Amino acid sequence: MNVIYIMIGVSIVIAILFLVIFIKSVKSGQYEDVYTPSVRMLFEDELIKKEKNN
Repeated sequence: MNVIYIMIGVSIVIAILFLVIFIKSVKSGQYEDVYTPSVRMLFEDELIKKEKNN
């Protein structure tokens, strides 16, 4: 029975840690650029061809 209490405590600490890391990354602006990934896939082939030619 004591193991359950320890596991619940550890899981709550881990959940809080992930929440803090998530909030920190959102405040730093990591998720603000939603346009570039969609455009990057369109021009990726051109970058690979330029690297092979050089």
